[in-house]
Amino acid sequence: MIVKILVVGPIGANCVILGCERTRKAAVVDPGDEGDKILSVLTSEKLTLEKIINTHGHFDHVGANRRLKEVTGAEILIHEKDAPMLGYLKEMAMSFGMRMENSPPADRFVKDGDIITFGEEKLKVVHTPGHSQGGIALLAEEFVIAGDTLFQGSIGRTDLPGGDYDTLIRSIKTKLLPLGDKMKVITGHGPATLIGAEKRYNPFLR
Repeated sequence: MIVKILVVGPIGANCVILGCERTRKAAVVDPGDEGDKILSVLTSEKLTLEKIINTHGHFDHVGANRRLKEVTGAEILIHEKDAPMLGYLKEMAMSFGMRMENSPPADRFVKDGDIITFGEEKLKVVHTPGHSQGGIALLAEEFVIAGDTLFQGSIGRTDLPGGDYDTLIRSIKTKLLPLGDKMKVITGHGPATLIGAEKRYNPFLR
């Protein structure tokens, strides 16, 4: 699988471009900003975008939904509980002193256990609420895209609407840690990590 990680937007969110080697079909996870930068990588890799997947609805992870949708027609996927956020990104961004366009509505809702395909590749949806009610992770064979659930040495914040600390810790311990020590975690912000490293060193998980 082709995997390209771009750091986008003023908050430095990780946007993950995934592609099928044979068919050149692609998915973009968390296009938080800088839509033209994302489109440029898709073009340079000769990838056709089929799916825009949001791990959650916060503005720094969905801000380029509109641009990608307008250019490619790709469908937008998000958990139903976070879908309403797509309609008030402008207000969310303004509360942080930033400007953002609202996203088009979701084309499809995803839930725990769903399989998302692009070309010959697939991702399994893992519902991981806590940072937001509809937060999801996306599981591939060799890595998991965790959104803002788990970071290197830290966890997602739980003081925003829909956040809950106990729920987040439960999601990490029951949904992510069982994936095994060698599983690579692509986080929503900052460097990637391994499940084993977070078990040993993450102060929130001791």
